[in-house]
Amino acid sequence: MPKPASVLIIAGLGVLLGACTLTPGLTPEFRPGEMIASPVSFDALPGWQDDDHGAALTAFVRSCQMPKESRGPLRISRADWRAPCAAAAKVGGGARDFFERWFRPFRIAGGATDRGLITGYFEADLRGARRRSSQFNVPIYRLPGDLVSVDLRRFDATLAGKNIVGRIVDGELRPYYARGDIAAGALSGRNRELLWVDDAIDAFVLHVQGSGRVTMRDGTVVRIGYAGNNGWPYRSIGRALIARGALQRGQASWGEIRRWLDANQDRATALLAQNRRYIFFREITGDGPIGAAGVALTPGRSLAVDPRFMPFGVPVWLDTAWPGNPAKPLRRLMIAQDTGNAIRGVVRGDFFWGFGAKALALAGTMKSRGRYFVLLPEAAAARRVGS
Repeated sequence: MPKPASVLIIAGLGVLLGACTLTPGLTPEFRPGEMIASPVSFDALPGWQDDDHGAALTAFVRSCQMPKESRGPLRISRADWRAPCAAAAKVGGGARDFFERWFRPFRIAGGATDRGLITGYFEADLRGARRRSSQFNVPIYRLPGDLVSVDLRRFDATLAGKNIVGRIVDGELRPYYARGDIAAGALSGRNRELLWVDDAIDAFVLHVQGSGRVTMRDGTVVRIGYAGNNGWPYRSIGRALIARGALQRGQASWGEIRRWLDANQDRATALLAQNRRYIFFREITGDGPIGAAGVALTPGRSLAVDPRFMPFGVPVWLDTAWPGNPAKPLRRLMIAQDTGNAIRGVVRGDFFWGFGAKALALAGTMKSRGRYFVLLPEAAAARRVGS
């Protein structure tokens, strides 16, 4: 779910080593690549005793439905998840004791800093219909049949994790249609419309967030989620407005962007096209929205991370500030269950707030500096520390 990226610079260790809180008997940090993981005690997690650990346990149990093997710097095997997941299913109370028994906390840093960007996202709310009408005339598309996704690892092992999206034209793979092309009708007449909604800006918000709830004319709610994208990189329209001088740096919250779009509807389509990335959707039944880890997200407990560094399914102790109130700490146990195109960096998180007006307000204003501590399963922690 795309948000502005945070770039963390690799530098010396002086600042980090001065900040570490180690207890006697803990093995020194290990350094997998540009990440530094320093073991700490649970007492070193600010606010740890004050959280509702049961809410985080509920989200963790969902991840146990689809345990992931991580080959990143914090390597976790499926076998590492067996004991904590089995124990989680039997916890009746004492959620805090559960996490302290089955996990070991590590302070995470990228080079000389353990601070990074923490943003927020939400599940978009839209109004829609199954058929096009004068009111519902903005299409939400399924994945097109001519879209080709190429896993480059199949051609070169050094390109693992990279892929190209495009379409075949005269025997050549070419870039897929950009947002402006699709808005101009590039996919019209192909019967790929999933739903029709009544507002182009709301549809754009849906694309940025990656999932949404669409209230139909009869009051029923259809939940839709990410199915794929057109391969173009994400570009923030807030940054585009700042570059034009339409908004001031530091004031480009979603509320300000929306006000500009509403006041400049004749220029809105061209601005939205600045973000060439386009998202395709599928209908979701049951709980949702579904994160990149394949499980339903939990409002206030699911965190989007960069999976190159942070494994899906791990508990993460977040230490940041409330949106719009940097003096008010926001400290709670989250579960890494999602990612996004702009979630890049060792210390980079996107906080899932849920759906509705309150979630939108919180997510739209959240852009805080923060840090986090990862809780590694006991088996994985014992294997990695000291390596």
